[in-house]
Amino acid sequence: MEFISTREELRARYGEASSRARLKELQKLDGHCRGFLAKSPFVLIGSQDSSGRGDVTPKGDRPGFTIALDDHTLAIPDRPGNNRLDTWENLIENPSVGLLFLIPGMDETLRVEGIGRLTFDDSLRARCAAEGKLPTAVLVVEVRSAFMHCAKAFMRSELWKPETWPDRAKLPTLGQILKDQIGFEQSAAETDQQLVEIYRQSMW
Repeated sequence: MEFISTREELRARYGEASSRARLKELQKLDGHCRGFLAKSPFVLIGSQDSSGRGDVTPKGDRPGFTIALDDHTLAIPDRPGNNRLDTWENLIENPSVGLLFLIPGMDETLRVEGIGRLTFDDSLRARCAAEGKLPTAVLVVEVRSAFMHCAKAFMRSELWKPETWPDRAKLPTLGQILKDQIGFEQSAAETDQQLVEIYRQSMW
């Protein structure tokens, strides 16, 4: 199997990007970007460590949880999690991040690229509070580019069409998956019940 190794080979296969695809990239957030962020309850954060090992982590909250501090700066609260900290450890070595914001039912997405840093600043944490609780920390992103991504991926996948979704009852639970992967002594049902309780106690 041969792999593409140069930009020239890549462009020979794909051709050049259209003028619209090039021109739509902004160097700051405009009104449409801000409007999208105000309605988005979900973002995927892509990062890499210094060796190039990548990670993508989801962050979700009520619509508008990501705050545009100004035209060049975003604040994303970090709610309680499992403390793996893959993304945050990556940012210490390599602060470049790629963000993909989604709005349920909307096939277009907002892509943002920039420099991410984690802060425990009390005033910013207070601004990002939810349910009377402060986030553990806040990811501050210096925006270097932002643009809308076209709908084709969501149209092809029919992601927002419930009639295409698999029957959840026929899929394994996380407890079942973990028991098979890790070999926990406790039953899958016990793990699932523990997760329900963890979620209940530490959502915010």
